[in-house]
Amino acid sequence: MTSLLADPPGRAFAAAQPLATQALLRAPLRSLPRPSRLTTPLTTLPGVGERSAALVAARLGVADLGGLLAQVPHDYRDLTAPRSPGSLQIGDHFSVQVEVVTTALRRGFGRHPSILEARVRDPAGDGSEVFVVSWFNQPWLRERLRPGVRLSLDLKREDERLVVRRYELVGRGGKLGWIHTAGMVPLHPGVEGVRVERLREWVFRALDRVGDSVETLPAGLRARRRLAGRADALKAVHFPTTPAALAAARRRLAYEELFLYQLALAWRRRRRATARTAIALGRSGPRLAAWTAALPFAPTADQVAAFATLDRDLAAAEPMQRLLMGEVGSGKTVVALYAMLRAVESGHQAALMAPTETLAEQHAATIEALLGPIASRCALLRGSTPAARRREVLAALESGEIGIIVGTHALIEDEVRFASLAVAVVDEQHRFGVRQRAALDAKSAHAPHLLHMTATPIPRTLALTAYGDLETISLRGLPAGRHEVKTRVVGEQQRPDAYEYVREQLRAGRQGFVVCPLVSESEKLEGKAVAAEAARLGGEEFSDFEVVVLHGQMRSAEKSAAMARFAGGEADLLVATSVIEVGIDVPNATVMIIESADRYGLSQLHQLRGRVGRGGHPGTCILFASPSSERARRRLAAIASERDGFALAEIDLKLRGEGDLLGTKQSGLPEFSVAELPEDLELLLLARADVGAFLAALAPVPGRLPDEDDPELVICLEAARRRFDDERAERVAA
Repeated sequence: MTSLLADPPGRAFAAAQPLATQALLRAPLRSLPRPSRLTTPLTTLPGVGERSAALVAARLGVADLGGLLAQVPHDYRDLTAPRSPGSLQIGDHFSVQVEVVTTALRRGFGRHPSILEARVRDPAGDGSEVFVVSWFNQPWLRERLRPGVRLSLDLKREDERLVVRRYELVGRGGKLGWIHTAGMVPLHPGVEGVRVERLREWVFRALDRVGDSVETLPAGLRARRRLAGRADALKAVHFPTTPAALAAARRRLAYEELFLYQLALAWRRRRRATARTAIALGRSGPRLAAWTAALPFAPTADQVAAFATLDRDLAAAEPMQRLLMGEVGSGKTVVALYAMLRAVESGHQAALMAPTETLAEQHAATIEALLGPIASRCALLRGSTPAARRREVLAALESGEIGIIVGTHALIEDEVRFASLAVAVVDEQHRFGVRQRAALDAKSAHAPHLLHMTATPIPRTLALTAYGDLETISLRGLPAGRHEVKTRVVGEQQRPDAYEYVREQLRAGRQGFVVCPLVSESEKLEGKAVAAEAARLGGEEFSDFEVVVLHGQMRSAEKSAAMARFAGGEADLLVATSVIEVGIDVPNATVMIIESADRYGLSQLHQLRGRVGRGGHPGTCILFASPSSERARRRLAAIASERDGFALAEIDLKLRGEGDLLGTKQSGLPEFSVAELPEDLELLLLARADVGAFLAALAPVPGRLPDEDDPELVICLEAARRRFDDERAERVAA
């Protein structure tokens, strides 16, 4: 088979990783009839009963022939290399076509009470080379293996024997061809109650109908990229003739998958931009220029560039959709505040929603300190806000007296009403659900300009998939005077020295953190618990210092009091869980101990250590760890040697996979069947660029949607909806 793609072959196929996003295509699309022969149930295939079909549907989510063909193999057993029996080493296996000469049934021993031996030869040779192959515990096969019967064998050498792993009859009994014992044998996920050989046979038979598959890629694009048809690619990926043909077919199908997904993201972005208009905030005025000049530090080059980007976005009636991410301590809050002040300057309001009360309180305190000459009232609204104060804030918000509101999920409750919400900032947006973010969006008659903010630098591949419908602003530079945080990975034998170093810092007037993995002691989990460790440290190693505790299960008033004491310098050492990883800004803190550091991901460790060294003194982060896996050791080595959060995010992606990168496998995440990230980043970028060109050609006027009746667009969008929205709907229903 000729190469299906002009691009160089990709690496060998492997299982795809899950990715994170929401459902993509909300608007109704022109419905295309599905090809009837591919939507027929599996039971239309010979030998497929109701029970087997139900088992496959439950395990793989496959109900029809089209779904079966979309389940590409997760690996292959390569039996293409020619081998001779005499060259095999113990454990080697190979494929060969033979003719039976004679058979003999012998008594075995142990686990193999019977051994069927067959003397076989190469039917294409002169008959002089005869060798013996064996079947264990299958005496009934002797009746089938008459002299002259031809077989295709998958053999493995065990000790001095050539043991038959699988066999197929050639000729009368071999109507399927040699799909189990020759060539590149496809491997599928196991389904209890259905043998892998049967599943492979179903796929082979279903390929007779692959010609009914709808071509989902535009014809011009396929010609320009020299892509094979979908049907040919499916045939090649299921039963490839060579590794090169497999790699080419896989790349074609992976490109299609990435193209459809990027199209879905782009279409959602365009629909959202045209569905509701935003308040055009006009140009930045003198009040904001005075605020910028009055900042207690000079904005970095990245911050200045971000201000300019926000000015362009906010001046338009098209609602802004931006993702703000940056290095730890790069000044994301200042950029977010700039966007909010643009709303205030124009006589409107802004809101910042954070996932936790602690983070919301820190944001409110930072904003109050940074407001400077901008005379705007800023308020905080939490679930724990007292009733009287809550009524006061809600009334001032509805009247427009409050310009900036900072809060938690409390901001999206029904009784919260804005006079004119123009800008909304969502911090740590992956920790909010789709409906929660939509509820904030619905708080305004106009679509608010949205700025999503994350404290975790996001790998490029994830930014183009999970956040692919957002334009990004990246802050890489650190403010002047910010010191590098030294990171040390240590063992228990170095604990006394570590504690002495922390004491030296505290005696010098600095402050420190101790981060523990558990809130309370557990019989099932090993690790230090916050409350117990705080009591121990306060009574032993740090008895001369003031120790406070902070964790997520404390009452709001207790958490606020603990943070106030630490931020105000009344406490020397804060013992906490990872709740402090974002939003905590105590410039006097210079040292941190992280217990059981091997339990944390790279990005989380980077965020935690970013809490120290934020003032005029350098910081040190001490990691206590006993890594039990190679991946954990590699993670710790990376955090000790790498300072760039974006580089660490890429390393974390490779070590943990996209689905785990944000800490949980979010519901509704598409699982790419063929594409692999980050390995297919180049293919992803190609697909993204092609989507942009495709839509631009259909809608050359900016701000307008393409003609929804365009046949190629209809086919592509329908394919994207079926591939991604249907998948999510099925999961939600389950």
